[in-house]
Amino acid sequence: METTTAHIALVTGGSRGLGKDIALKLAAQGRDVILTYNSKAEEAQEVVAAIRAQGRSALALQLNTGRSDSFAAFVQHLQQVLEQDFGRKGIDFLVNNAGHGITVPSFADTTEAQFDELVQVHLKGVFFLTQQLLPLLNDGGAIVNISTGLTRFTHPGAGAYASVKAGVETLTRYMAKELGHRYIRANVVAPGAIATDFNGARLRDNAQVQDMIKSITALPRIGQADDVGGVVAFLCSDDAKWISGQRIEVAGGMYL
Repeated sequence: METTTAHIALVTGGSRGLGKDIALKLAAQGRDVILTYNSKAEEAQEVVAAIRAQGRSALALQLNTGRSDSFAAFVQHLQQVLEQDFGRKGIDFLVNNAGHGITVPSFADTTEAQFDELVQVHLKGVFFLTQQLLPLLNDGGAIVNISTGLTRFTHPGAGAYASVKAGVETLTRYMAKELGHRYIRANVVAPGAIATDFNGARLRDNAQVQDMIKSITALPRIGQADDVGGVVAFLCSDDAKWISGQRIEVAGGMYL
């Protein structure tokens, strides 16, 4: 068993995209990282290897954030991992990042099944996973919930996704209020258009969509995962110790 004195961050959906960069940025800040993945174990292990190459400790655990009935067993397993592999009893930071989108022309075309799946992962999952993790979250720690710029501006077809993310933003303010007595901070990071494989890489692989995004963004380029990870790492640092209940949009000035 290795005993670490470093802060430990749990990043859901840390095997790729934004989650991968968040995990790497936290490690660069001197944090040890436990990341979760749903199905891509090989990608998760690549991130673990990259973190260890930075001299930090890291592990990957499987978790489907849309299955709230699995959370109790996950938390029990996490507690065992913390004690056996880190010599610790808790985590210091929780980043609720895991998620997915849907591609539909408008809210009128969104099925109930699609809506329910988004709620399960993005809202119910965040609510009850965080609730289950509270006994393991150390006082003075931080929660960062990943939302979207689409809660401020609109885009056809994103109504269901944006609606559940708006719920996460409201939930975050309640977390900040109700966990403040433990000096646990809770904030939202709301990315804009980011070139990852999210939502079928619709932005990353489509030059026409990229040109449209550039035309409506004050800083006329496409966002990268690297633009987001550093903001999350900042919110988990002592430099952000007086920031709680806030929403930080990382979108380059879209739709100003």
